[in-house]
Amino acid sequence: MRHATRERRRPDHRSAALRLSRPDALARWREPLPHAFYARPVEQVARDLLGCTLLLRHDRHVVGGTIVEVEAYLGPHDAASHAVVGRTPRTHHLFGAPGTVYVYRIYGMYWCVNAVTHRESSGSAVLVRAIAPLVGVAHMRAHTPNAGDDDALCRGPGRLCRAVGIDRSHDGTSLVTGALRIAARREESPLDIVTTRRIGITKAADRPLRFHVAGHPAVSGTRAQNRPLGPDGTIGGENPVRAD
Repeated sequence: MRHATRERRRPDHRSAALRLSRPDALARWREPLPHAFYARPVEQVARDLLGCTLLLRHDRHVVGGTIVEVEAYLGPHDAASHAVVGRTPRTHHLFGAPGTVYVYRIYGMYWCVNAVTHRESSGSAVLVRAIAPLVGVAHMRAHTPNAGDDDALCRGPGRLCRAVGIDRSHDGTSLVTGALRIAARREESPLDIVTTRRIGITKAADRPLRFHVAGHPAVSGTRAQNRPLGPDGTIGGENPVRAD
């Protein structure tokens, strides 16, 4: 079984060094990815979200950054997915239409944000684990004062939501028409994408459903967790495939 792969694309970390002006950020916010983008298998959507821009519009400003790390959760047949318990008050919006925002809380204190995919009632979604800040950095730092450098502000799903301002109020909103949106990737140079096992879970933890931009400083996880796995599932090997 092929546990993880590294897709041969040239590294592109320029987004980490760039910042969006407020007018540019607002212009991107006004051009979100369409519903059709999310109406595809979750693994495809997860990979294609890398390099896109997650943006939350507050009353007078926009906050967000480039998506650099995601995880795919397949639905009721995935033991690590919330969908295994079926539709409950907590998971109701996980079974919504493609492009729906699914927000949940972990450890009673951290919010996590997901993009619902495939088709309505499928229960599949992409967890956004990290972004590289592009706009609203002062806002992020005010909400995560102990984060360290800018790359650490949104490193990890809980810190990301705290820094950007994502909470339960966004659960069930639309990524196309709501305050929280994702805009298409603008850069033309290809990304170097690494596939690994998902982290921070105990069930179905061996499945290669975590994708991140290789070597990006905003990516969470340890060095070992971020290295591609070999064909035999061991850390450190490589089994490259060409990305479309």
